[in-house]
Amino acid sequence: MPETTEDAAPRGLFQQTFTVPETAIDGNGHVNNLEYLRWMLTAAQAHSDAAGWTLERYATTRSSWVVRSHHIDYLRPAYASEELTLVTWIGDFEERSSTRHYLLWRERDRKVLAQAQTLWVFVEAGAGRACAIPDAFRAAFEVIPDGKEVLRALRNGLLRPHLTP
Repeated sequence: MPETTEDAAPRGLFQQTFTVPETAIDGNGHVNNLEYLRWMLTAAQAHSDAAGWTLERYATTRSSWVVRSHHIDYLRPAYASEELTLVTWIGDFEERSSTRHYLLWRERDRKVLAQAQTLWVFVEAGAGRACAIPDAFRAAFEVIPDGKEVLRALRNGLLRPHLTP
């Protein structure tokens, strides 16, 4: 269970704050749904990199992750030039899979725009067969099984913008 107190965000979170580019806008005048997915995948890779599991390390260990499923709840639209924060965390580890969670909000009013989960499967890179998640990988990430802790931290103003270039 991640360490948390009433005045601190849960450990194990990774967050990025960014400004919505014009190129993310669709014909309806708001962010295209595919952009949310792209941002989530980018955040997952950045979180992995920050924990020491870079693309080079995956290549060295001849391992990778593949997506089994995505589930995204689009709650409110986002628009060009808005400052958004995306936070991600690992919710669990099974033998060969892991669920990663995402929460995206608008900084101006701290309204949640989307929440999502991705079920990732750990695979042997060449064969694409599911394999056991190594202990070294598990040790690199703190699991946050209850997303309510993240929402509580957001409501209490404990998650601050972390600008991404």
